[in-house]
Amino acid sequence: MSLNVFQIIALGVLLALFATTIFGAVRHWLGRGEAILASMVWIAGIVAVLWPEATTNLARAVGIRRGADLLLYCGSVVAMVGFLMTYIRLRRLRRDVTLLTRNMAIRDAHISEPTASGDVHTD
Repeated sequence: MSLNVFQIIALGVLLALFATTIFGAVRHWLGRGEAILASMVWIAGIVAVLWPEATTNLARAVGIRRGADLLLYCGSVVAMVGFLMTYIRLRRLRRDVTLLTRNMAIRDAHISEPTASGDVHTD
């Protein structure tokens, strides 16, 4: 099997991404599900780069004419899922920051009590 320049570059990038995903999973920077999903995407990319005819055969098996179209559709779905997961995580972080700020404000609130001289005393 001889590889062209694009395949060599793409294979190197995909292997680097796969290694980064594994490293991130071992370091617990990624959740188990995230690491598995990302690894599956990188492995599928490696297979598609090494055996481009496999994507065409798979595409035809599911009713799509070209393997490139199948990869585009799959990539679009993966990107949309990624954007959704990022959006959900951002919403959760915003909610957490709001709750934390609210709790800190309540905890740090001081009740003002007037003193005998009429000045307001805060602790």
